[in-house]
Amino acid sequence: MTDAFIYDAVRSPRGKGRPDGSLHELTSVALSAKVLNAVKERNGLEGHAVEDVIWGNVTQVGEQGGCLARSAVLASDLDERIPGLAINRFCASGMEAVNLAANQVKGGAGHAYIAGGVEMMGRVPMGSDGAAIAVDPTLAMKTYFVPQGISADIIATEFGFTRDQADALAVESQRRAARAWEEGRFAKSVLTIKDQNGLTILDRDEYMRPGTDMQALGALKPAFKEMGEVMPGFDKVAIMKYPHLEKINHIHHAGNSSGIVDGAAAVLIGSAEFGRAHGLKPRARIRATAKVGTDPTIMLTGPVPATQKILKDSGLQIGDIDLFEVNEAFASVVLRFQQAFDVDPALVNVNGGSIAMGHPLGATGAIIIGTLLDELERQDKAIGLATLCIASGMGAATIIERV
Repeated sequence: MTDAFIYDAVRSPRGKGRPDGSLHELTSVALSAKVLNAVKERNGLEGHAVEDVIWGNVTQVGEQGGCLARSAVLASDLDERIPGLAINRFCASGMEAVNLAANQVKGGAGHAYIAGGVEMMGRVPMGSDGAAIAVDPTLAMKTYFVPQGISADIIATEFGFTRDQADALAVESQRRAARAWEEGRFAKSVLTIKDQNGLTILDRDEYMRPGTDMQALGALKPAFKEMGEVMPGFDKVAIMKYPHLEKINHIHHAGNSSGIVDGAAAVLIGSAEFGRAHGLKPRARIRATAKVGTDPTIMLTGPVPATQKILKDSGLQIGDIDLFEVNEAFASVVLRFQQAFDVDPALVNVNGGSIAMGHPLGATGAIIIGTLLDELERQDKAIGLATLCIASGMGAATIIERV
């Protein structure tokens, strides 16, 4: 089987996902095209250089509908002979795009791909495409559906995480993200987004709140308490599924949950032959990929079984992994991962995560793979694991190894 290598990883800065956000005036297609153009220019790709563009985006409606991947290719400077495939595995869409591309290369179905994703959450509201698991009562009742925020609070209740633990993780995410930007750790991968006149729109993640402390977070009300306890009363649904819990402890709020932002990211993946043909040096090998289905009510525990599966499949132990990126969808997701594997928190999300910088749903999986690669290089480490929880009960993971 052919090895699949990462040759490049780029992303846009993450803009506030609302009308006053810097990226708000750009369409999903326009931002995607800018990221694709950066991959083309940085790597000197001409003609039909890659087999396909695999592009994740979650809310596939409006400007993000109609096979956004193909629209992005046509809006970019890439050759029109390169097709496009839009995929949706909720929060892991960008990672699944990378994993799918890597496995296509490994299987001999093309020498190279550009994979990643986009989400313009300020322009295409989350959930505006509808979701059978939420709106079809026959499925919602069967699966004991609750919103993700309730699921995050179920995790906190089930595994014993306190509000202070969640807030402390959030404060640390903000501190690490601010330090990473101050030290230029993202300089290799983050693009400066400019308008048609060449003026800078955004050159750094604008969602961050580096002054966040425990006192500020302590003043915030739990975001999901009312929908859980009052109307529509999702706590009762949760307790029907998990009667041993008796009561749900609501610890999550806007400050210890992932931010709603706009952003896009891309990874250039290819075979060794592709690299030789284009004079490119591989940065890492994609050693293994994994995806799993999990309990759809608690929903967000997927990083644990996905990691167990990928370690088993690759023949590695948790101690073989030098650095981890665990998407900070909610604080309890990361806390559960650290608890399950007894992982040193200093090795997890070294440069902060989605609590500090935001979570553009379709792009985040590709973003954290690129962030992981940059940090492995900065620390001169060898092996990294990236993983995400996924709506409706799934998990995904990727292991990369520097070459």
